[in-house]
Amino acid sequence: MVGSVAGTLNGGRLTRTRPFRAPHHSASMAALVGGGLKVKPGEVSLAHLGVLFLDELPEFQRAVLDSLRQPLETGTVSVARANAHVTFPARVQLVAAMNPCRCGHLGDAALACSRAPRCAADYQAKVSGPLLDRIDLHVDVQAVSAADLVLPPPAEGSAEVRARVAAARSVQAARYADHPARTNAEIDGALMEAVATPDEPGRKLLAQASEAMRLSARGYTRILRVARTIADLAGSEDVGRIHVAEALSYRRQAPRS
Repeated sequence: MVGSVAGTLNGGRLTRTRPFRAPHHSASMAALVGGGLKVKPGEVSLAHLGVLFLDELPEFQRAVLDSLRQPLETGTVSVARANAHVTFPARVQLVAAMNPCRCGHLGDAALACSRAPRCAADYQAKVSGPLLDRIDLHVDVQAVSAADLVLPPPAEGSAEVRARVAAARSVQAARYADHPARTNAEIDGALMEAVATPDEPGRKLLAQASEAMRLSARGYTRILRVARTIADLAGSEDVGRIHVAEALSYRRQAPRS
């Protein structure tokens, strides 16, 4: 239906392929969240139930990025105009990538610019804290050298990872068969307490980390969802301390004032 409204259906035919959208960092707010004289869905709605990939994240205009905060939280985006008020679905998996600084060589003293490491702080500050708080997994990826390219393939390939993910999704589908939620990302309130509350060692670790990392209430609940998913991937019925610890390792620590 979103594709039909946007006029993107190939020959008017239905599609069974999950969407993947990768807008350029020069995209406007209307292009990303929807709008225009005749209101049409933006990239976040065209990626509904699929992946929205934002490369070079800090290069997007800050106001444009911050317009994603409400859709990422609610799974919908509301576009208000003088002649129309439209709500589009926007339940996406957001994947973003960025260099650590503008020159891209923060970890290499021989290539880094003269402003390092201050340039990294300034560059990363272009992405607001509230938006980063809505991103569950923060992973630093080291640069790949020419020598790395000739190494043997990893022991676990993409097919094996896909099988583990599919198994975890099946577990979640069975768990939420009688609920509106379909995945751990959509649970909240009493349902989240029922399925994602960790054991006693996990609760103690989470309480200590909440104070040390200055987690927001949003960050706290997102840690629980990620820990529940990690437990599902491990085939564990309960959320334990080890699952909470891994979820915390992916969380971006709040900067000290």
